[in-house]
Order: sequence, then C-alpha cells, then structure tokens
Amino acid sequence: MSRTVVVTGSTSGIGLAIATAFAETGDNIVINGFGKADEIKAIVERLESLSKGRALYHPADMTKPAEIADLIETAAKTFGTVDVLVNNAGIQHVEKIEDFPIEKWDQIIAINLSSSFHTMRAAIPLMKAKKYGRIINIASAHGLVASPFKSAYVAAKHGILGLTKTAALELAEFGVTVNAICPGYVLTPLVEKQIPDTAKARGMTEEQVKSEVILKAQPTHEFVKAEEIGALSLYLASDAARQVTGTHISIDGGWTAA
Repeated sequence: MSRTVVVTGSTSGIGLAIATAFAETGDNIVINGFGKADEIKAIVERLESLSKGRALYHPADMTKPAEIADLIETAAKTFGTVDVLVNNAGIQHVEKIEDFPIEKWDQIIAINLSSSFHTMRAAIPLMKAKKYGRIINIASAHGLVASPFKSAYVAAKHGILGLTKTAALELAEFGVTVNAICPGYVLTPLVEKQIPDTAKARGMTEEQVKSEVILKAQPTHEFVKAEEIGALSLYLASDAARQVTGTHISIDGGWTAA
C-alpha cells in the first residue's frame, strides 16, 4: 500500500533526490519549495511517471507557520494521512558574526529549524492516531561540528538534533521514529551558491574554496551524492529501521570521524 510522504524544500537538490527515491517505491509524494511554475509542473509529472502513487505540489513558505500547517493539512486531506515527513528545507548565509545581517539570522533559524517544529507539530497527531510514522530531519555535519562564518546555520542544525531527540522520546511508544541525517557537502544549488560568498569572506578563489575548504573537511575528498541521501532516507522509513530512533546518521565522507 502506498504511503504518503511529505518532503519540504524538495524542488531541487537533496529534497528532490529524496522525493524521487520515495516516488520510485510507489509512494504518494507531496513536494514543496520555490521555483518557476513550469519547472514545478515538470517535476510533479516526472515524479508521477516514476510512481504508482500521485505527486502533489504545495507552495508553503517555510517562514510562515500557518502555511506550513496547511501543507500538512492538505497532504492529509488529499491522501488520508501523512506517513513519512522529511524536513529538508534550508538556506545558508556566510558572514562573520559581527557582520551577520539580523534578518538573515532570523530567516535561517525560521527555515532551517523552526519550520521542522511546525511540520512536526501538525503531523504528529496524524501519526499518533495511526500508531505509525517516520520523521526524518535533514541536519548536517554542521549539526555535530562547527565551521567559521556559518553561525546561524550551525546553530539551527545543532537545534535540529535536539528537536529530533526530544520528539523521538515523546513518540517512542506510538510506533513513530524520529531521526536525523547529517550529510557532508553535497554539490547542490545551496552549496554552489555559497562558494563565491566563502571565497570573498576568506580571500580565496572559488576553486581554492572547493579543494581547500569544502572537500578538505571530507577525508574521501568527494562530494556526497544527493541520491545516497535518498537511499538512506528510504532505509530510515522502512520497517527494518523500526528500532532506529532518536539518533543521527552521518553521511559525510568521514568528516566527523576526526
């Protein structure tokens, strides 16, 4: 039987790879994110072509709690419930703390941390009622370790791990697991966008940033593939992972092993 899977921030990058992985298993998919109407229409059609289930787009702004609640409510009304929730939406800004724009701090905390609280707050009653659910929060290696010039992002991702653990304890007796995935660097539009900002902040060329800053952190010296995060999400949503809860799984080329 098809599950209903909601993936935030899923019109590109890691989120789209996760949505694609679930579509290929035959699940109903609710995607969310920004993009041009024709691009989003093409993504929905592609997901439906891969799946026995349906695909639906919801334009909720992840800084607006009422829109986030409507995302979950729409998924439940359309498909009956929400079985799997993947909180992936995220943005980044690179700057020294003393020069970090206050509005950017607020925006990053809202999208990278608070939005996950709002989706979970809306979805948990549905999962409790069914005595089944999977919540997967896409954190980051930066949920475990810090890097300079990324104060808001690092703070938000550390917060995601705390939220994950708390929810897992609250839901342990309801058949609902809550886990976080901590990816290293994936060459997504988000990472590509921060390369010139990091180059400017550090006084480096963009190629130096890739080799000496980004991939230097990962002992494999390779980017993580978005599809690999999709595969890990499928595992965490499977029956085989029913006793995996309240934890994080790193997929970072060895970054946090040191």
